[in-house]
Amino acid sequence: MLNIAVLVSGGGTNLQAIIDSIAGGRISDTSIKVVISNNAGAYALERAKANGIDAVCVSPKSYENRELFNDALLAKIDEYHVDLIVLAGCLVNLPAKLVEKYDGRIINIHPSLIPSFCGRGFYGLKVHEAALERGVKVTGATVHFVDAGIDTGRIILQKPVMVEQNDTPQVLQKRVMEQAEWVILPQAIDMIAKGEVKLGKQS
Repeated sequence: MLNIAVLVSGGGTNLQAIIDSIAGGRISDTSIKVVISNNAGAYALERAKANGIDAVCVSPKSYENRELFNDALLAKIDEYHVDLIVLAGCLVNLPAKLVEKYDGRIINIHPSLIPSFCGRGFYGLKVHEAALERGVKVTGATVHFVDAGIDTGRIILQKPVMVEQNDTPQVLQKRVMEQAEWVILPQAIDMIAKGEVKLGKQS
């Protein structure tokens, strides 16, 4: 059984895709042990509770400094003894000690075809705004391992999505989620659960 923690910051649509895929058998032998958000108002926490999953908020606002927050986040994840950490719309910069401890056991979904429109400052709608501004005809999503850089870890899966003529950033974001993110994130977790993608140090 692959035990996972899902880290989220907002609505949790990718979390819902994971929950639905486990329920529907598209992800095999996997259990979500905990959903953790840095945002107490994240609807993702309600999604977790509705499905009987532990829902926890670890917010930087609750701690005097970033170091204390980092320690609390790491301690909370450690409590659950998970095999894999899934970043599903998590807007927190992960502490270096967390990335180091879970090297090769953290994956992220990014809403572009890396190496395009990724790295510092590229998150949420900003990614789709940049894609439209550049005039690309194809965008998509990428699931990758998390390393010490930003969106620089080894790529697991990518899926292209066509850009259409009158797209707004919001319309394009929705299409990328529906056609790519909600497809390849569950697929990547299933591949890991089946041993088709190996966890562990990436170097």
